[in-house]
Amino acid sequence: MVERRLAPLTALSTLRRPRTEVVRRPVPPPAEPEQGSAERPSRIVDNAVYAGGRRVATPDTAADSHEWLTEGFDDRMVWLGLYRPEPGELGDLAEQYGLPELAVEDAIQAHQRPKFERYGDTLFVVLKAARYLDAAEEVEFGELHLFLGRDFAITVRHSESPDLSRVRRRLESEPALLAKGPEAVLYAILDAVVDGYAPVVAGLSNDIDEIEVQVFAGDPRASRRIYELSQEVLEFQRAAAPLIGILHAITAGFDKYGVDEDLRSYLRDVADHVTQVIERVEGFRLQLRDILTVNATLVAQRQNEEIRELTEASIAQGEEVKKISAWAAILFAPTLVGTVYGMNFDDIPELHWHLGYPFALVLMLGVSVTLYAIFKRRSWI
Repeated sequence: MVERRLAPLTALSTLRRPRTEVVRRPVPPPAEPEQGSAERPSRIVDNAVYAGGRRVATPDTAADSHEWLTEGFDDRMVWLGLYRPEPGELGDLAEQYGLPELAVEDAIQAHQRPKFERYGDTLFVVLKAARYLDAAEEVEFGELHLFLGRDFAITVRHSESPDLSRVRRRLESEPALLAKGPEAVLYAILDAVVDGYAPVVAGLSNDIDEIEVQVFAGDPRASRRIYELSQEVLEFQRAAAPLIGILHAITAGFDKYGVDEDLRSYLRDVADHVTQVIERVEGFRLQLRDILTVNATLVAQRQNEEIRELTEASIAQGEEVKKISAWAAILFAPTLVGTVYGMNFDDIPELHWHLGYPFALVLMLGVSVTLYAIFKRRSWI
């Protein structure tokens, strides 16, 4: 069983082949980096001809590199790297290398799902790369298209990732592997894309841990962040999951197309890595679903607690209002009697009665005591 790991290409080659099989020699760097050039109108950012796994030429144009393939040497391979090419430029390449029209249209339009298609002797592969942006704490996805023939490999990038210049340098440092042809390029790019998933998995795991802290701390922004992270995990799953089908389709043609045995084991190793990533991403999705449920429960509990506190406050306030109202009524009764008898009209009989004043006082006291007894019985005071 192939050991599971996320290791660079050079480490894989050292572990799987005797050291005596590959003689490592310094290789001059490409004339241009694989990140685009503002000095040339062409979107071809690296154009190399290889023979026996070593760079023998760096032509200026795609037509010049194609001429190297017409001289009848079986060990030659052209690797063209393009960054967001114009439709006309891809059309010229399609004529020179016989690229399938439908695949070229997909490469021009981009926004494709990962897939693997075979058009005669030409393979067309769409991959989704991903990288984690620490500053923004989000995942950025990139799209990559590959055209692979018997003696050429054409890569079309529509984003900054993956960094194919690094892949090219790794392969050029292993001439024996690069000599295996376009299949080696496909393997190395697949390995680089899957290796690039490791930092994304680590970043998402860290984000989920932070979200758990936010949820239990009662941060109101947690719900929005859970939703946004769920969307990133779903997009990541859409990028990684189709790789299983792509690798199965590639491995299904091992015998028919005579794929090298070393490349077979390497691709199986990549499939193991993809399986690990998909399992982690599926775990993230389920974990976020559970966190969202817990967050909703905690929010509901906090709302219920707030409602209970408001209800208790309202009840306490009502009790205070009843007490105030009761005392106001008690004090209003003697005030009313005193007001009536304080008007000093001559035709009020009690004004000329020698017991009128004591009677008024007794009346005020009696009314007040009666109201107090009534309110006390009803627990208003």
